[in-house]
Amino acid sequence: MANVVVVGAQWGDEGKGKIVDWLAEQADVVVRFQGGHNAGHTLVIDGTTYKLSLLPSGVVRGGTLSVIGNGVVVDPWHLVDEIARLKTQGVSITPESLRIADNATLILPLHRELDHFRENANAALKIGTTKRGIGPAYEDKVGRRAIRVVDLADADLLGAKIERLLAHHNALRRGLGIEEVDAAALKSELLAIAPQILPFADTVWALLDEARRAGQRILFEGAQGALLDVDHGTYPYVTSSNIVAAQAATGSGLGPSAIGYVLGIVKAYTTRVGEGPFPTELTDAIGEKIGERGREFGVVTGRKRRCGWFDAALVRQTVRTSGIDGIALTKLDILDGFETIKICTGYRLDGQVIDHLPASQADQARVEPVYETIDGWFETTAGARSWADLPAQAIKYVRRIEELIGTTVALLSTSPERDDTILVHNPFED
Repeated sequence: MANVVVVGAQWGDEGKGKIVDWLAEQADVVVRFQGGHNAGHTLVIDGTTYKLSLLPSGVVRGGTLSVIGNGVVVDPWHLVDEIARLKTQGVSITPESLRIADNATLILPLHRELDHFRENANAALKIGTTKRGIGPAYEDKVGRRAIRVVDLADADLLGAKIERLLAHHNALRRGLGIEEVDAAALKSELLAIAPQILPFADTVWALLDEARRAGQRILFEGAQGALLDVDHGTYPYVTSSNIVAAQAATGSGLGPSAIGYVLGIVKAYTTRVGEGPFPTELTDAIGEKIGERGREFGVVTGRKRRCGWFDAALVRQTVRTSGIDGIALTKLDILDGFETIKICTGYRLDGQVIDHLPASQADQARVEPVYETIDGWFETTAGARSWADLPAQAIKYVRRIEELIGTTVALLSTSPERDDTILVHNPFED
């Protein structure tokens, strides 16, 4: 048996929710290891749609323990609201089904305010954040002034930590012309929410080590996509955490030897939300058609996603930076009916063909995609559950993607329904 890490291999929105849910049914523990409530997962189970942004996908599966690891930044007020919303859909979340790392960093109202101010004020360089305080919370974490889950249990220490935090933030807010934060009011807010958060707190690294030693199957669930990784993504148009598979170890407290298989989730085309380079973006009728058919709107923000042809060069990069063993290819059915389909195999930069997206922001803006054109198919792939159900040309498209990205398809998803999946290789049985 292998513990499995699931990562998005593009810019996010690849359909991780369905794949994670499919794997979660086989897992004993599901762990979120980075990000915050800026990433949305949509699950469709027996006709019911669940929209998650902070909670691990395993929460909708009875008998599976869900864990929020130390690599996640947690907005306690959003967490309480998300738990309450799922309760209205018949999903009960208790400390027996959800544990939160006691050393996880909290997102505070001041983080959300700072995020809003920066994104709205910086017209010259909009990153395209969700304005939910994710970046500022990570800044405080690495600045060693963050308030963490465990701090909610000690009112005296909490007061001292707030004073230290505000020594930084109030100086910053004065410089930006924003009203300063009142320490007593912030402490009162945190102590009021603490009783709803602390019952879930645990020493997660020890809990997961026990699960590993007991031979339980652990599923590590990433948010967003590796091309938004703060180191390996299209910087500065990235998120504020590491998303690549190695973060599963750091963000959970388990060593890298606990990871047995890395599954990358990949759309049959490419999408991106927000700002930043997008070499294969289609701003014509084809791009509109892909967006409409794929219902390309963000789960968290509702923002329209930019759409383009499949970029094999980018996915090939993330296969390497995340050590991806196999991919789950999603939304193949959205390409049904196209006479021809293009795949980006590399880029042209200053007259030379290169096989990867360069790190330079200026170069990223200037690259031109090098396309390979293949014939499309007119039969439907929607709902296919075996290779025999797929048109021959669709299979050729999948095989060509495998060749170009340097790894194989482990699962092929043909609709949002979890059973509409062609299983080639079960990652848990690696």
